Amino acid sequence: MRKERNRRLAGVLAVLLLLCGLLAGCIPGSAGEGGQEAGENTAQHASFWADGGEATLRVLSGSENRELEPIIQECVRETGINIVMEYKGSVDIMRELEAGAETYDAVWPANSLWISLGDKSHLVKHVQSTSTTPVVFGIRQSLAEELGFTDREVSVGEILEAITTGKLSFCMTSATQSNSGASAYIGFLYALLDKQEGMTVEDLQQEELGRQIKELLGGIERSSGSSDWLKDMFLKGDYDAMVNYESLIISANQELEEQGREPLYVVYPYDGLSISDSPLGYVDHGEKGQEEAFLKVQEYLMSDDVQDQIQKTGRRTGYEGVSAENEDIFNKDWGIDTERILSPITMPAADVLEEALNLYQTQFRKPSLTVYCLDFSGSMYGEGQEQLMEGLAQVMLQDQARANLLEASEGEVNIAVIFSDQVLNVYDAGNPTDENMQQLYDKISRHECVGGTDIYLAAEEALSYLEQYDLSAYTPAVILMTDGESNGSHSMEDLKSAYQDGGYDVPIFSILFGEAYEEELQEIADLTNGRVFDGREDLVGAFRSVKGYN
Repeated sequence: MRKERNRRLAGVLAVLLLLCGLLAGCIPGSAGEGGQEAGENTAQHASFWADGGEATLRVLSGSENRELEPIIQECVRETGINIVMEYKGSVDIMRELEAGAETYDAVWPANSLWISLGDKSHLVKHVQSTSTTPVVFGIRQSLAEELGFTDREVSVGEILEAITTGKLSFCMTSATQSNSGASAYIGFLYALLDKQEGMTVEDLQQEELGRQIKELLGGIERSSGSSDWLKDMFLKGDYDAMVNYESLIISANQELEEQGREPLYVVYPYDGLSISDSPLGYVDHGEKGQEEAFLKVQEYLMSDDVQDQIQKTGRRTGYEGVSAENEDIFNKDWGIDTERILSPITMPAADVLEEALNLYQTQFRKPSLTVYCLDFSGSMYGEGQEQLMEGLAQVMLQDQARANLLEASEGEVNIAVIFSDQVLNVYDAGNPTDENMQQLYDKISRHECVGGTDIYLAAEEALSYLEQYDLSAYTPAVILMTDGESNGSHSMEDLKSAYQDGGYDVPIFSILFGEAYEEELQEIADLTNGRVFDGREDLVGAFRSVKGYN
């Protein structure tokens, strides 16, 4: 029984967390001396445990809900119900629902459309919107003023003009992996079509629309598979603007002001505005006790006091206005307008949405330039190599890539650097047809695993290949996968010199596997404004996730 499983899980994790607390002296996310709940937080999940709580709700959630973790922790304290948040991208949430979401009790995506698209078996019920937040442009205030975008309504056409004249570039999440990117993209399409609703498949075939949306998406400087991580990445870099939730722009501005840096000015594209409604629903697997626990948690989150707390995070709790006591959070000096009635676009029918996302991935988006650095050292022999090839199949074999909305696009570049303690070979797929990507995969699969590990040499080799391309025409990234600590002749200092001397702004995304040294990979991520993905439990999933970032 799932209930018994949950009880055992709660008990085991509670013991482990207690031991960790005794050994380390503290527990991440704990309540302090009161000991009412303990928390364990990683990039993929956050767990909150009540003292004596028997019911455990496992929630399939969008990453943006990390901002609500203090509220969730308090919910656990007040309700006595354990909550495990599993963070996934919007497409992954949809896929989980399509498969029946067997291991989840609740779903909490950024937008209702992902429930509508994924819940083919109609398992989700008791759905309520916990908050709303529009998807907006956050533009450096001085640049917004220079563009004439302050204190007035701005159209998508004006934003497009700023991009095509070289005055504006921006960061945005992938439309096929994240709700904020998908919502913004659909809004762009509606605006360019001069519609607010009723988009059709025929509309998407218009030549002029294709030209304009390519130009607009060509303004993307950095991409991401996660809205929350996009904000963090933006804060570490030097970029003009980002498309994200209003709530995350507010959060970013709070940090920028603390650092004495220029805030972002919020621009609402009036003809292509989309809104995320953050729906929380119960996944019904026929367990009455779980349903009762869910309703108790939902009731807590929808209470007036908690809705006020949610509003304090920068989310709206309706489609118009905020309470007087929270107005300072929605700072008018940042261009935030809480008095206007939000008039969002209407999301298209499922078949139209699916076609729009397919076109984004294969034709409209800025082509990616991906250099895979793949560890074929001796320690990868056997199971490690098998898992590596299984993960690569998800992104290189196009039948599998299509299922994950990761299909190669027109003009895309895919290069593989095979390394151990030396560079063993370099392969370029060329034109990314199904056949060519299959051939690239086959060449990689035939390599033997030999020698030691030099991750810095591999990364330097990857950077050298980037010099052949006009990087402004691509969304570039290096994906480094290794299963061991670097023991070659090259060092972090060598990589740092190569990166800085080349003037690169290219992320190196690392996949942690086997006995790989996490500190080394994190140091590379910090240097390049990249990210480390944990593939030790699910290497296949790690490859799929990291590819969604470019």
